[in-house]
This record gives sequence, C-alpha cells and structure tokens, in this order.
Amino acid sequence: MPVPIVQLDQVHRSYRMGDEMVYALRGVSFEIAAGEYVAIMGPSGCGKSTLLNLLGCLDRPSSGTYRLAGDDVSSMDDDALSTIRGTRLGFIFQSYNLIQQLTVLENIEVPLFYQGREEGESREIAQRLAARVGLGHRLGHKPMELSGGQQQRVAIARALANDPRLILADEATGNLDSTSGREILALFDELVAQGRTLIMVTHDPAVGERAHRIIRLRDGLLETDQRR
Repeated sequence: MPVPIVQLDQVHRSYRMGDEMVYALRGVSFEIAAGEYVAIMGPSGCGKSTLLNLLGCLDRPSSGTYRLAGDDVSSMDDDALSTIRGTRLGFIFQSYNLIQQLTVLENIEVPLFYQGREEGESREIAQRLAARVGLGHRLGHKPMELSGGQQQRVAIARALANDPRLILADEATGNLDSTSGREILALFDELVAQGRTLIMVTHDPAVGERAHRIIRLRDGLLETDQRR
C-alpha cells in the first residue's frame, strides 16, 4: 500500500501572543494520498494558515507528528526543512510573491538557481513551464507589466520548477477577477489530472467545491473531512 504523502498525527500548535497563549491547532490528525486535491476551509481564525505553514515546513508542531512522504519532518532542523521546501514542495500565494525586478523567465528560474542547476538547463525548464501556463510569449516581461491572472500563472510555473511532490496554494484566486480565477482553477484541475497532489486554503465555497475533498477546521479542531 503506498505511503500517504501527508500524515498528521495529533498535531498541536500553540504560541504566545503578549500575555496570552494562542492554541491554533488542537490535535489535528488526517492523511492525504498522493494525487489528491484537497481544500482546507473554515472561519477566520480557525487554524487554516497555521496548518498550511506546518504542511509547507515553514513551521513545526508544538507536539504531534507530521510525516511528508513517510519522512518525519516535524523534528527536522531549519537547514533540513529548507531543503525539503526547495525540493519537494511548491507554493502558490494570494499575493503572487514575484520578484518585481525579474522577468517572467527569471522568476520561474529562481527555485532552480537555489538548487544549483546549470543555467542552460534552468532556462529550458523555465521556458517549458512558461509555455505550459500560457505565457510563452511574455518571457521578457516583468510582473508589473502583467495582469493579476498572468502573475498568478507565473507563480504556478515557479511552483512547478522543482517538480514538487506537493503543491500548497493559499487563497490563490483571492486577488483575481472571476474570469482569471476560473482560469487558475482550470490549471489546478489539469495539474491534479496529471498526478500532482494539491492542497489549497480557501474561504470561498465555490472554489472549495472544485476539490475532491474538503477538510473543515473550527477553533483549531478538525470539524469535518468530506470526500466528494
């Protein structure tokens, strides 16, 4: 039986805010198989962003275990987590997080630069990914010369540059008009159809319905886990 790509076992995350302890996650457990398309939903303050940070190895649990493709990442040091982020994970943010001084092609190449890839190889991969998201004709443009939907396409191409095992999307259509949002969601559908694993945080029920499974949080607890 294949090892799940995500295994959370009684994950807690708490932190101090001033004099107050905040209990963001209170014993969350679930598994996600490779190739699943999962939406994480719930009201503001329910723990969605905290959970995504943990899944993306940007943070560690206060207690409990997180295994990524069988490897316990919950106890890894910062250097090891950085390597995991650079080689196994792809991130897509609401605000795109592109480097304004770089072109479309150069933005897509950034993860490959940190992997130490040869310049020619990086350029070839970036060109292929730009074409895949429909931006093969905009390689020399900078982010401010693109629409919001086009910038998010660049961000998706960049997220794919390291051929990640898992793609994490945080309100990826939140800043887009309805037409651009539908185009980005159609790209997500294509990625999942090709075998990628995609987890997205969203507050929009219409966006969540595109996923094959919806995990709902409330007050740091897993409220429901519904497969469609």
